[in-house]
Amino acid sequence: MVPTTSKQWTVQGKSGFDALKFNEKGSIPEVGDKDVLVKIHAASLNYRDLIIPKGKYPFPMKDNIVPGSDGAGTVESVGKHVTRFKPGDKVVTLFNQGHTAGSLDGKSLSTGLGGALDGTLREYGVFDEAGLVPMPQNLNFLEASTLSCAALTAWNALYGLESRALKPGQTVLTQGTGGVSIFAVQFAKAAGARVIATTSSSKKAETLKKLGADHVINYKETPEWGEAAAKLTPGGAGVQHVVEVGGPTTMAQSLKAVGIDGVISIIGFIGGMEKNQPTFLDCLNNICTVRGILVGSRLQMEDMCAAIEANDLHPVVDEKVFELKDLKEAYEYMWDQKHFGKLTVKVAA
Repeated sequence: MVPTTSKQWTVQGKSGFDALKFNEKGSIPEVGDKDVLVKIHAASLNYRDLIIPKGKYPFPMKDNIVPGSDGAGTVESVGKHVTRFKPGDKVVTLFNQGHTAGSLDGKSLSTGLGGALDGTLREYGVFDEAGLVPMPQNLNFLEASTLSCAALTAWNALYGLESRALKPGQTVLTQGTGGVSIFAVQFAKAAGARVIATTSSSKKAETLKKLGADHVINYKETPEWGEAAAKLTPGGAGVQHVVEVGGPTTMAQSLKAVGIDGVISIIGFIGGMEKNQPTFLDCLNNICTVRGILVGSRLQMEDMCAAIEANDLHPVVDEKVFELKDLKEAYEYMWDQKHFGKLTVKVAA
C-alpha cells in the first residue's frame, strides 16, 4: 500500500536550529506521471544545511522547506510515464534536480533540494525521475547518502572541464579533511594521480595518508604551503588541480601551488573572508584557470557512481549515526565540528 503520511522536518523561519520543526504526519505529494516515490533510508548533512535555518544561505529558498539535499533510498512506486526506474530500485538524489547535463543555468539553479525544493530529511519523497541516479551496488544506504553534494562537487572539480580533466600521473592539491576534500583524495588516487594534501594536525595527516595522500603538509607548521606543494611536483612545475575550499584566506597559497594551465576549482570559503586577497591579475600571472562550481550534473553523477562501483570506493562516514528524530542534535554535532568525514542520518528502516 502506498503510504499517505511521512515523518519529516521543515525549516520554519531563520532563528537558528530552533527553526527546525518535526512533523510525524507530514503529507506526501501526489505522484505525477514522470515522478518517483522514494522511501528514504538515509541522508547526510552538508554545511549548507546548517546555515539555511540561520538565514545565511545565498541561493533560492522557499518557506517551510523540507531540508536535506543528500539521500539514498528505495523506489516505492512510479508514475505512468516513468522509464528510468521501477519499484525496488535503489537510488540516490541529485542535488540540483533540473541539472541534467552541461552548465548550470538560471532554471536548473532554482531546483536545489532542501532549498528551493523539498529535500531528503523525511521518510518518503516524490522526485522527478530525472533527479535520481541509480545507487552504486557496492555501497550501503548510509554510504550512498553522502554522494549527492560533496562527492559530486569533488568529481566536478577534477573532471568538470573536459579539456583539463584529471589524467593519470598528474598532481592534485586538496585542503583539509572535509567531505569534498576527502572524496577528491579518493577519486584522484583511483585515477592514478598523485595527491598533496594539507591539514592542521598530525592525527588528520595519518588519516589522509591512509586514504592515499602521497604527501601531507601541515599548514600551521608551513604557512607557505603553496610553495612547498609546488616543490613536491616533478621539476617544481606545480600541481594540475587545486580543490580550493578555504576561499580568500587560502587562495594566495593555491596560486603559488598551481602549475601553468592548471585549474583551481573554488567550492567554498570555510576560511572566511578577508580584504587582502588575490586579484584577477593573479590568474594571468600564474597562467591558470580559476573556476567556481556548484555541485554538478546528473550525467557527471552517473559517471562518478560508475567509477565508485568499478574501483570499489567507499565514502568516509563518521562513526556516529543519528536517528531522524534527533536531527537537531545532528546539526549541533556537525556545527561543533565533532564529525570526521560525512555525517549521516538514518531516516527510514
